[in-house]
Amino acid sequence: MSTSSSASSASSTRRRVRFSLPTALVITVTAALLVSGVAPYDRATWLMETFWVILGVPLAVLVWRRFPLTALLCCLLALHALVLVLGGHYTYARVPLGEWLQDGLGLARNPYDRIGHFVQGFVPAILVREILVRRSPLRGSRWLAPLVVCGCLAFSAFFELIEWWAALIGGSGADDFLATQGDVWDTQWDMFLALSGATSALLLLGKPHDRQLATLETGRPIAAR
Repeated sequence: MSTSSSASSASSTRRRVRFSLPTALVITVTAALLVSGVAPYDRATWLMETFWVILGVPLAVLVWRRFPLTALLCCLLALHALVLVLGGHYTYARVPLGEWLQDGLGLARNPYDRIGHFVQGFVPAILVREILVRRSPLRGSRWLAPLVVCGCLAFSAFFELIEWWAALIGGSGADDFLATQGDVWDTQWDMFLALSGATSALLLLGKPHDRQLATLETGRPIAAR
């Protein structure tokens, strides 16, 4: 087999892998969303918790040709979606995984909502970073990381406003959506965990993300440094 044929075959394989992973993730998330919608603990809470998944999956598919995402970001978005649909089905204060952690670690409350808010910072940090690197002059700028963290913290604060508005509209019916579990500092904890998640994502995934961005643009793997 000629060198050009081998290169063409390798390129074709990479393209198949690139397109099959997002497809598999979309199918997995869609299936999880549908299953979570079967007899949830509270239908209104399920709808509010999964709204971002219902909106995000079609949006990602719609813009994929013009703005394909890195494999890293695809996997993180799918993980975030699964966290949301699980919380939507059970409500965050009743997710069995959180109850196991509560019992195993001797915690005073179900910590699943804490996990959710950490992820709410961790995953959007890579999403915002990818958009800014590819669609703004901030690539390589020292301002990139601080602005990404500020964007994630701003979204977290906006989400707390959404919870406040839900409480005003729904009254006690919004308790499952708020998931405060009697903690008067729940709002502050939520924003702190989102801030921690965003910072952790940049520290842990910044370099791998850069390599995947370079691969996405050139079509060739970039050697790790």
